Amino acid sequence: MSGTAYASAVANVHAALQRIGERDSDVRAWLHVDDAGALEAAAAQDRLGSVNVRLGGVCVGVKDVISVAKMPLTHNSPLYSGHVPAEDAPCVATLRAAGAVIIGKTDTTEFAAAGRNAATANPHDFSRTPGGSSAGSAAAVADGHVPLALATQTGGSTIRPASFCGIHGFKPTWGLVSREGVKTYANSLDTVGWYSRDLDLCDRVCEVYGFAEAQPLGPGPRRIGVFRTPWWDEMTPGGQAAFEGVAAAMASAGIVTVDIAELPEFGHLNDDHRAILFREGAAAFLSLARSRPDLLHPDFHLRVDALAAYPDARLREAHDRAAAARVGFERAIEGLDAVLAPSAPGIAPLGRSPGEPRFNQPWTLLHAPVVNLPLARGEGGMPIGVSLVAPRYGDRRLLAVAREVEARLAA
Repeated sequence: MSGTAYASAVANVHAALQRIGERDSDVRAWLHVDDAGALEAAAAQDRLGSVNVRLGGVCVGVKDVISVAKMPLTHNSPLYSGHVPAEDAPCVATLRAAGAVIIGKTDTTEFAAAGRNAATANPHDFSRTPGGSSAGSAAAVADGHVPLALATQTGGSTIRPASFCGIHGFKPTWGLVSREGVKTYANSLDTVGWYSRDLDLCDRVCEVYGFAEAQPLGPGPRRIGVFRTPWWDEMTPGGQAAFEGVAAAMASAGIVTVDIAELPEFGHLNDDHRAILFREGAAAFLSLARSRPDLLHPDFHLRVDALAAYPDARLREAHDRAAAARVGFERAIEGLDAVLAPSAPGIAPLGRSPGEPRFNQPWTLLHAPVVNLPLARGEGGMPIGVSLVAPRYGDRRLLAVAREVEARLAA
């Protein structure tokens, strides 16, 4: 990106390694840190200097369900102990080509799906979860180890940890980032996303991945739909108060807020998501269940058994209803710049569980871009995020709206 100042990649790597050394014995964000490889790559990037500055010198963590050349790929599973890919996944190779330096691999829920939880702690309170499945990536960014980390989302695995950890999390439109070299869970849902504390950096990553440039927003005021979802009563009191506080602050800042009582087919989408998730998950884990059943966690055998639990007719219904809901959602929000919705029911729970995905799954099934904004606090000062959602392929415009919202609320 022209005009972006170049910072020494070697200096950035040293700073990242120092922070990891100081903090990761408690945070446990990382499964593997490639000190020597990162410094070698950084030195090579510094020799290029400002020739390549879109992500020049930016240190990146990569969720350990994504292939990185010459680094372990474990999926947090005993089935993949000792596995080291020879090549980067395209989503990683594209970042490298833009000057980014890969620091290492971050912890994850097993196969980014179920089974073993990540060992990672929430940097704001080590007794609490950072959320899953992208636990290590979220914590690494939230705790200042790296400015950028790759995540994935099949249910809520990018947005919910961003809410719990108090950072920006971005789940782009489904299919815009290559998933080659990423563990498949549910092919119709899996999406590569990322974390940052900086929306401008989020947008630069969109640029690197070839997303269409956003048209200027034009004169305001911005119009934001406020959608509390059918599961509002399942939010904690603190979560409800945080959400209402953000909505009220937007209105006070000159943003037009429009209550949305319901959206087409929305009440069905969590059930439809589950049907698709389990049936496609059965296909993804069938070979492991048949060839290496003893080391495969029982959660994944349950997914394979879903071949019988969700018949073809139910899968067809779920896909058809989701397709109709995508069109219905976009028609229902015409004239709005984005939709505000909860990212999570409240603050991060105690323990290491991934957290409740109910507030994220419908947007994943709708294939919509979502950005978590770290705008609120709950009990004990713990973060609570809110989601801004936009129509498919409006990714960079959504980030521009998010930047304006944050600027107005900070004024």
